[in-house]
Amino acid sequence: MTGHRDDDSADRTDGDSADPTDGDSVPPDGPPSGGAPPDRAPPDRAPPASNRGSADDPVPVADGGFEEDSASTDGPRISFYGGKWASTVPIGFFILWAIVQSGVLGIGDTNGLVIGALVGTILGMFLVRGDWKAYADTIFEGMTQRVAATAIVAWLWAGMFAETLQVGGFVEGLIFAADALNVGATTFPAAAFVLCGLLATGIGTGYGATVAFVTLFFPAGVLLGANPTLLFAAILSGAVFGDNLAPVSDTTIVSAVTQDADIGGVVASRFKYALIAAVPAFIAYLVFGSILSGASLEGAAALRESATAPGLLHLISMGVVIATAVAGRHIVEAISWGLIVAVAFNLAFGLSSVADILVFTTTDATPATALPFVEMGDAAAVGGSLYDGAIGFFPLIVLTLLIVSMAQIMIRGGGFEAILEFLLDSVATTVRRAEVTMVLGTAAINGMITINTAAEIAIAPYIARLGEKFNINGYRRANILDANTSALGYIFPWAGGVLVGYQVMVGPDGLGAEYGPEMVVNPIDVVPYVFHGWFLVIVFLLAALTGFGREYIPDRVSEEVSRA
Repeated sequence: MTGHRDDDSADRTDGDSADPTDGDSVPPDGPPSGGAPPDRAPPDRAPPASNRGSADDPVPVADGGFEEDSASTDGPRISFYGGKWASTVPIGFFILWAIVQSGVLGIGDTNGLVIGALVGTILGMFLVRGDWKAYADTIFEGMTQRVAATAIVAWLWAGMFAETLQVGGFVEGLIFAADALNVGATTFPAAAFVLCGLLATGIGTGYGATVAFVTLFFPAGVLLGANPTLLFAAILSGAVFGDNLAPVSDTTIVSAVTQDADIGGVVASRFKYALIAAVPAFIAYLVFGSILSGASLEGAAALRESATAPGLLHLISMGVVIATAVAGRHIVEAISWGLIVAVAFNLAFGLSSVADILVFTTTDATPATALPFVEMGDAAAVGGSLYDGAIGFFPLIVLTLLIVSMAQIMIRGGGFEAILEFLLDSVATTVRRAEVTMVLGTAAINGMITINTAAEIAIAPYIARLGEKFNINGYRRANILDANTSALGYIFPWAGGVLVGYQVMVGPDGLGAEYGPEMVVNPIDVVPYVFHGWFLVIVFLLAALTGFGREYIPDRVSEEVSRA
């Protein structure tokens, strides 16, 4: 906004903001937009009840959980030798482990990351002063946070749905369509970016979109000759776009609610930033798609020649999920309806057998073997698309629970607050520096708390506090908060958004086992190519430095969004 000075000599603090003579608070000729009232309550006060939802709705709080199931967070609950900063040891050790494992040794094994998280958690225990019970209780407290459960449920449902589409020939259908439409290796990554972005925006979950696209579009693109690393990155970029922009996304809702802004206004106000980042990302995927060579898979040519159209019926299955989600139904319900339609199509049109979807393998001949979902085999087992789609995420589920528990240890031990207090008190001394601190602070927290919604809930109160100190509008705060958590949750090689796609590749019946090792991309390799994620972070960093799009509290109130 013009009319506001943003030099390094003035501090737009709450205590000074009421004084119209404060040069960096309100211009000498009065507040902008006719002096509209602030859209947030003063600091240290709860937002108006009208903006907090009904009395029965859970309200996000700083510990990564919700008010209804979280006790007071005043003061550290766990005392460490070395003070508050020692509480960062578990998650700090895990990040170091992940960097060495993935970056130095080139091992992208989720099970290895689980061991790193376990060792880091044990190391932290030896730094606890006094009784270890509070530390142990905090581990369980973190594992029961709702944000972890939300991610896990999305992975399980999306995994079953995507695997059922795969056994129904959807990959072959995509290859057939790509050949018919002349979509080759060069343009496939750019197309995947756009289509994944549309799916993620429609269903509101980047995790679910990543599972679906890595399961279905990724093998189709690689078989057509697209570079695997670039294609995986394009899918992750699409997930970033949807997570950031979707009105029903968890990150969108949390960013709006915690910054006391309406969801519709937040989405409308961030659209320009998303497009500014998306256009060069699309161009970059076209350019790099023509530069980077694809993988040579044995049998790929034969598969392309035998690809048929019937699997494209599952475009209707995906449409059911999108339409149900857009209609406001819960994502579990939306994917469940899509799964039901997919199973019906598979059986009705002969795209797969019952045993492809669910099969019980027994070693003994019984009357039950006459059933279409029971068969004889050398070893007793359960299989099929429903089983394979869910079981592949179990290592990632364990890792997610451990990461959230380590984050909870850092919060309860005071390390999280110590980091942010340092930023608030020592770094954010002007409006410009405050916004840069918001951008870099959310980046730092997302590097540690790798489930993006959990990271957003944890840092949101500090973003609100810092924004209020400098009278930064709630829409602006929500946009900075959400853009960074959406983007970096799909960039860091140990982040949930990256690992969920990787797990599809390396699961027991994953893409690597089905097509070969060329279908497996090391998470560290994908980092430079998540173009939309990087561009989104850069856009907001430049916006913080230049003031582009900046609004102050008097500029606009929540009710004005319908006229904005």
